[in-house]
Amino acid sequence: MLLEIRNLNRAFGAVTVADDITLDVAEGEALGIIGPNGAGKSTLFNLITGRLAPDGGTIRLDGTDITRMPARRRVHLGIGRSFQIPQPFVQMTTYENVSVAACFGAGGSERAEEGHVVDVLHRTGLLARANLPAGSLSLLERKRLEMARALATKPRLLLLDEIAGGLTDAECVSLIDTIRQINASGTTIVWIEHVTHALLAVVSRLVALDFGKIIGEGEPEAVMASDAVRRIYLGLEV
Repeated sequence: MLLEIRNLNRAFGAVTVADDITLDVAEGEALGIIGPNGAGKSTLFNLITGRLAPDGGTIRLDGTDITRMPARRRVHLGIGRSFQIPQPFVQMTTYENVSVAACFGAGGSERAEEGHVVDVLHRTGLLARANLPAGSLSLLERKRLEMARALATKPRLLLLDEIAGGLTDAECVSLIDTIRQINASGTTIVWIEHVTHALLAVVSRLVALDFGKIIGEGEPEAVMASDAVRRIYLGLEV
């Protein structure tokens, strides 16, 4: 297993945001995570990436215990992450944004990472925008830049946080193709998403969260059809 999470717990005062979560992610897998707002999805990512420390439990990446490891070391070990709201360096070019991620995340020099940066821009459909200020990019292009910056760190595990949010159906189709290609190249993906039709077009397994607890896990169709997900996530009476 590439990622092993065991009995992970985190609370903010009386509010539990990760409730004894146990989860495995195999190398090369594409795993989807769904749940209502406040279910603990982004908190789980923050725990995996080291932005938050757990109250209990363990996280292992390819057998290495990273539970208390600083975020930067986790990046160097192969964890990359995009954020819900893109926040590029708007005065810098698209190329420069990705170059910064490659140099600080992958640990190489600007010259040494030049070919890698160009490859990432090509893979994410941004090569034609390389010399434009990031602040001039459209929402779809900014979402792609979020992926590009994460990919520039050379992740084995790529965490995508609502990357399709706010996009049109046509833009989602374009993004789906890119994510499929990234996964097919060998990068393991864990994807949080509310745009379920986009998510289900990519992932082979689905996890549903509610109040920090896993309420469903398995084949995407079976999880989406379960009573718990229909009632809690979709708001349907069963």
